[in-house]
Amino acid sequence: MKLSKADDARSPANLHRTLTLEMVRVTERAAVAAAEWRGKGDEKAADDASVAAMSKELERVSVAGRIVIGEGEQYECDHLYVGETVGADEGPEVDIAVDPLEGVTLCAKNQPDSLVVLAMAERGGLLNVARNVYMHKIAIGAEYAPETVHIEWSATENVKALAKAKGVPVSEITAIVLDRPRHAGLLEELRTAGVSVKLLSDGDIAGVIHAVNTEDTGVDIYLGSGGAPEGVLAAAALRCIGGQMQGKLILDTPDKRARAREMGITDPNRIYDVSELAAGDVLFSATGITDGSLVEGVKLRRHWVETNTVVMRSWSQTTRWIKARHAR
Repeated sequence: MKLSKADDARSPANLHRTLTLEMVRVTERAAVAAAEWRGKGDEKAADDASVAAMSKELERVSVAGRIVIGEGEQYECDHLYVGETVGADEGPEVDIAVDPLEGVTLCAKNQPDSLVVLAMAERGGLLNVARNVYMHKIAIGAEYAPETVHIEWSATENVKALAKAKGVPVSEITAIVLDRPRHAGLLEELRTAGVSVKLLSDGDIAGVIHAVNTEDTGVDIYLGSGGAPEGVLAAAALRCIGGQMQGKLILDTPDKRARAREMGITDPNRIYDVSELAAGDVLFSATGITDGSLVEGVKLRRHWVETNTVVMRSWSQTTRWIKARHAR
């Protein structure tokens, strides 16, 4: 059957051919908007600025998109809500996951690793989860055999198995964990086992990415719980750069379980791997707001603004770092 021009434009074969720079423009625009509030202590103003800029720029992108992970439900926010249609309504049909301000506290305090993050996949490719749902997560590099670690094992069992696979003592394993009161027991267990722990004040998308880039970061494993939307975005990045991850949703209230069923999640106890969290052809873009280990932050100058972005694609396993200078 011969495709019409309209059908061809929406076919998976053409997905992302011209979208990489369009995605970069979206995260760049949002990062610059948020950077105007960097270090000013106003988390809401920084988040609102990033959301507004991202929403406006997404209108120009040549896709028929829908938000599957966004700022919240339709009744909770005006822009980037779950189910919102975005894009110019031309080109491929895609699902979009956004975190307009990953590390909102980091931005407000001008601390490292605040990012704007956007993932795009073929329609149905991204797990649809509510903003208020958390997820147990574990991640390691791609070089290990499958099932080297498992999300339902204890932290001690996981770090011992990882150390054995790496061929080093447990004392040479470094874990990265979000610094939250809920992780007090996890931290005690890891330190009792002799593991070195790197604490994240915020921003667990970058934390998962660090855990699979051991040669660059010195981090071997990500452990703990964090936002489920951030888990899907991290999985989108891992689809592009490699790495193993498991996630299990924390559906601990009747309302969360009911909303999950509405979103198509039929098994609340399912353990998801990377390809189940982000399937098909995936694009991932992250622009730094503050300087971090993944990308540098926005540089605001008198006559120009500099942005730094990492953009990835799963199909080609390509990672590009884009430094751009914009006239003010």
